Amino acid sequence: MGILGQAVPGVPIGDPLKPETVIGPLSSKVQFDKVSGMVESAIARGAKVVAGGKALELNGGYFYHATVLADLPNDDVAVATEVFGPVLTVQPFDTEEEAIQMANGTPYGLAAGLQTTNIARAHRVSAALDAGIVWVNSWALLDPAIPFGGVKASGWGREYGPEALESYTRTKSVVISTLP
Repeated sequence: MGILGQAVPGVPIGDPLKPETVIGPLSSKVQFDKVSGMVESAIARGAKVVAGGKALELNGGYFYHATVLADLPNDDVAVATEVFGPVLTVQPFDTEEEAIQMANGTPYGLAAGLQTTNIARAHRVSAALDAGIVWVNSWALLDPAIPFGGVKASGWGREYGPEALESYTRTKSVVISTLP
């Protein structure tokens, strides 16, 4: 099952107002159905469920188990689409270059995550990833001073940080010549 497969079932799911909760409910029944359908479809296409893979019965929301899927090709819809649910796909790679190519090989680029103990690799790979934010040895840590937003088909503009103000700013240049 591997380290990831052992860790994911222990991720606290529940009331998002409780500090110990890591995963809250999905935003709506429509999103719940989308996530459920994507996982079911991936399984039908041969995905191996490493962890999760099903709905979670909790009161007060549309909960889904944290899910890890493996054995899907890189161009599979579950791999190459933003799921916006607690679903992670895992693909093997042999080289750093191959990993970067796989990560950049989708039309999306909201966020990326990298696990490494090599700080030079962290800088090199982070610079090469086509994503709005890259988390190294962490995930989903946000601060109001750090700009957040995607690239490619993953959004427009930035939230947080001074860059967020750019969407409210319209620069105008006026050039006046006093010559006739």
